[in-house]
Amino acid sequence: MKPTFLKLAAAALICCASTQGTMADTQVNPFLTPYTTKYQIPPFEDIKISDFIPAIKAGIEEQKANIFSITANRARPDLDNTILPLENLSPILDRVTGVFYHYESALNTDEFAAMAEEALPLLNEAANQMNLNDRLFQRIKAVYDDRDNLGLTDVQKRVVEKYYRSFAEQGAALPPEKKEQLIKVNDELSKLFVQFNKNLLNATNSFFVTVYDKEDLAGLPESSIGQAAEEAKKRGLDGLWVFTLHAPSRLPVLQYADNRGLREAIYKGYTNLASYGANNNYHVIEKIIKLRAEKAKIMGFDNFAQMMTSRVMAKTPEAATNLLMQVFEPAVKRSHEEVADMQAMVDAEKGGFKIQPWDYYYYAGKVKKQKFNIEENEIRPYFSLENVLNGLFSAAERLYGIKMVEMPDAPKYMDEVTVYDVQDAKTGEHIAVFMTDYFPRPSKVQGAWMEQLQSSGLYEDGNRRPVVYNVGNFTRPTADAPALLSIDEVETTFHEFGHALQSILSQAPYRSIAGTNVDRDYVELSSQMNEHFAFEPELLKSYAKHYKTGETIPDELIKKLNESSKFNQGFVTTELAGAALLDMAWAQANPDSIKTETFEADFAKKIGMPEEITFRYRSPYFKHIFGDDGYAAGYYTYLWAQVLEADAWELFLKNGVFDPKTAASYKKNILESGDTEDAMVLFERFRGHKPDTHALLRLRGFE
Repeated sequence: MKPTFLKLAAAALICCASTQGTMADTQVNPFLTPYTTKYQIPPFEDIKISDFIPAIKAGIEEQKANIFSITANRARPDLDNTILPLENLSPILDRVTGVFYHYESALNTDEFAAMAEEALPLLNEAANQMNLNDRLFQRIKAVYDDRDNLGLTDVQKRVVEKYYRSFAEQGAALPPEKKEQLIKVNDELSKLFVQFNKNLLNATNSFFVTVYDKEDLAGLPESSIGQAAEEAKKRGLDGLWVFTLHAPSRLPVLQYADNRGLREAIYKGYTNLASYGANNNYHVIEKIIKLRAEKAKIMGFDNFAQMMTSRVMAKTPEAATNLLMQVFEPAVKRSHEEVADMQAMVDAEKGGFKIQPWDYYYYAGKVKKQKFNIEENEIRPYFSLENVLNGLFSAAERLYGIKMVEMPDAPKYMDEVTVYDVQDAKTGEHIAVFMTDYFPRPSKVQGAWMEQLQSSGLYEDGNRRPVVYNVGNFTRPTADAPALLSIDEVETTFHEFGHALQSILSQAPYRSIAGTNVDRDYVELSSQMNEHFAFEPELLKSYAKHYKTGETIPDELIKKLNESSKFNQGFVTTELAGAALLDMAWAQANPDSIKTETFEADFAKKIGMPEEITFRYRSPYFKHIFGDDGYAAGYYTYLWAQVLEADAWELFLKNGVFDPKTAASYKKNILESGDTEDAMVLFERFRGHKPDTHALLRLRGFE
């Protein structure tokens, strides 16, 4: 999931620039007035890059005016005159930043990137002006201190507490001289995040491998060969094959290519991304680490990891690291067994080499076929994107009573985007808007994520329902076949929709506690839970149909899928837990005594990272932690949430995967509740006990 930005906001609407246009006197800037589209979907066709800066400036002025209205109020600070106005502090900024942050990751063209370099410092300055405003913080603190005497509901108290904590964590309680230091650090970090992401995007787009001899494509599926041929044709290399570092191109090479040299070239291209030349991110990381250490000290912490973990369920770096090591050590042990199986196969084939990282995917697939008589190429034809979405939406309807109705005439920023009206399956009542954007392009960063253009909750004009989107980089259709998803891409589709469900179904009354506005180490519960439904036999038989014949996936293949579900978990868990430990190490490092370019390798030796396995993300392309602060000192939250998810899934297994009562309880306590109560309280109410860490080890097959 992409990081969610908490947009603190106020009720008075002062459109000080509502008549400004970007094309002199001919067209009004669409961000400056409320959208008139159905369900207030952004009017993408009317939005131009030149609209962003004027709208951001107008929104900042609107925010300033509304902050002044709050701080100039002489009445006793309370929920209505201080806290609730923060929920809608600048409607203009809400509209423009919703689209801005989406485009930054999904439609980052050269024109947009040039504009963003001007926009981000403006947005950062506006955030500082709000978060570090002493008069505003004193009013928030007054409400916080008096919250037990104001007749507030428990949910309203929680909103007050969240605003107080948020402002305090942003430095609002600091003395003036430290606020000035913090502003300077935040400004520099904002620029470095832009540079990191720009380097990564440029490095990804500039690398490719050209294959001249068709014999070098042996082992690759026809769909992958077809895509490589189309990519070559686009580059004017008709008759050749081009492979890029985008996942739909890279992963099939690592999984299926018999040519070991081709696998090595792609693997090294990927794992050396943004680590040399003009796009070298090590220099950027070095500056980020120093500034984060400085920021932590300004805020009164020994290091950045202490500061970040203090704000979530883990509370300390030690607690997070302890959990990670409980999982990492048995995962490494299992990975050694997996490598031994692969090496035995290499030796049996008289390969004459030792397993290397670029061999892992390839030989894991061969061992899997040997042990379970299954390979992904025979499964993939059953997973066209259309069929997978049918299964995804069918599960949501059975579990939560919602249906997806396509909106072909809805505004969209790309033709291949699909927009849905999410409705109550029984009444047809509108619940949310859901948008999908699943295929790679040069202007889109790698990975998959969920975000929202509009949260649910209370706005200046009343309650609104959310506008949510999922973005991916999945295998494109070819001239001969639809988009056929890998097992990993199917899981990713269900994962990101799990995030979307938490926003779509949210019943929290206020924006700051609605949907995914929950603790970072709790937010991955709903996404990882939803992955489990993807390969449930009952659901599989309803949606997994062969794209050519329409044949339902055979029972024998389903059985093989389930029997092999715990295969290769040593690798999967080691690369994930290893990356989380690496993140925590960076966040605790002393910037004055580390060598940035060797830090990762030294740390890998320290923790016993197997030499055949690379961290899921190497530092120069670890966007989660260096592309912004979203998951910095927080990548461990995926495993933290997996403990919750594994324990919760055992209840579904016990009662029946589609048991109505279990689904209703999960919907009410997890998906609808948002941050209305403490996350542990909500989890225990659903599960009936505190999380059992051994559930994760059982799920992974380590116990």
